[in-house]
Amino acid sequence: MSASESAAPGASPYVEPGAGDGAPHYNENNAHRQPGEMSPAHAKDAEREAERIRPVLERLWEQRKWDPATVRAALLRLGYEEERVSADGRRLGGSLTVREMESRYRDGGYVTPEGARVGLRVHADACVVAFVQKSNFDVRANGPYMETGCFAPPFAH
Repeated sequence: MSASESAAPGASPYVEPGAGDGAPHYNENNAHRQPGEMSPAHAKDAEREAERIRPVLERLWEQRKWDPATVRAALLRLGYEEERVSADGRRLGGSLTVREMESRYRDGGYVTPEGARVGLRVHADACVVAFVQKSNFDVRANGPYMETGCFAPPFAH
């Protein structure tokens, strides 16, 4: 076999429409990382809840208070109820979940940055997702993720 011939076939010429990096089957392989669709009425409801949460997180950010316990307490004062889930994953009630930030790999190890992530289930197909941390905060409405509900699934490699 000459140097210009290869035993391995070349990359597939097929690329899914809208594929992020142009890799074949990008969207299919990353479907679990795409939020679901919201109905227009439920999207409107989620946007309304996002507008209730935004000023609370902005105030906490300005006060430099972004630990999960403080964020949870402030959002519970808006009348939300903490989400409860059974050991086997069934939802038992409530709609609000506040967690610490996702750990990240940095300088040879995993670290968990200061801050809190928020997931509010508005409807089965509509969530409010938010975070508040030292550098910034954000609040947005989107559909739930296939496997992880309101929170985006962690990246895998």
